[in-house]
Amino acid sequence: MKRILVPVDFSKEAENAARVAVSIAKKTNSEIFLVHMLELPVNIIDPTEIASVNSGPQALFYMKQANEKFKNFVKKPFFKGVKVVESVQFQLAFSGIIEESKKNNIDLIVMGSQGTSGLQEMFIGSNTEKVVRRSHVPVLVIKKRRKDFDVKNMIFASDFRTEGKNSFPKILEFAKIFKPTIHFLYVNTIHNFNTTKEIEKKMDRFINNFEIDDYKKIIYNDISVEKGILSYARDVDADLIALNTHGRSGLSQLFNGSIGRELANHALRPVVTFKL
Repeated sequence: MKRILVPVDFSKEAENAARVAVSIAKKTNSEIFLVHMLELPVNIIDPTEIASVNSGPQALFYMKQANEKFKNFVKKPFFKGVKVVESVQFQLAFSGIIEESKKNNIDLIVMGSQGTSGLQEMFIGSNTEKVVRRSHVPVLVIKKRRKDFDVKNMIFASDFRTEGKNSFPKILEFAKIFKPTIHFLYVNTIHNFNTTKEIEKKMDRFINNFEIDDYKKIIYNDISVEKGILSYARDVDADLIALNTHGRSGLSQLFNGSIGRELANHALRPVVTFKL
């Protein structure tokens, strides 16, 4: 891991994400790419015409404001000791983040999110959901401030199907940064019930393909996959929840694409998603 992207809107959530990104960067000797997507009011400026005579001054005004905020943001003490690259772009937030991650060969996106429930989901966290759905690199979602990001207990929640093996080496690579105990978690629900023997066979077939020193196998019963993951995370005081995500729904009976997005919205603990 050499390049970490942090979307910045100068909120406390963005600062929480930046703190975690810096902590990881120091462990991996990575660069931090800070990007602010400047979504200008459509009644003021058309971003496709920012070079025109009429719209140029407004664009420069907003750009200058963003650059000033960036200067203050990067002066925060926790950035000391890491290389930081700053960028302001005229784009929609979620699509710009994806584009920047591809352009800069990013290895990890770290995003801050408020995390809500109910009707507020329609207005808060949507960019996080879209990035989780569309990103081809891992996305780490941070909700709360963490002084030093360390992972001693990491949950890998899965249905342990064969297709999940394709992205699991990336999860192991991420885990090696922290050397945690990996909790392999299968949530058994009434709607997708399997016997303990069936689940254990499936988990063993998955795990035996990889060399893992410190791990546990957990079968957890709950009313839904999401609730089961969150409940078990509370039980063991997990530091991180890792998931594979399809990026779209309907491909898996147990873990469809919505699970990663739901947990990214609701879990107060850090959640990292890996695209299948």
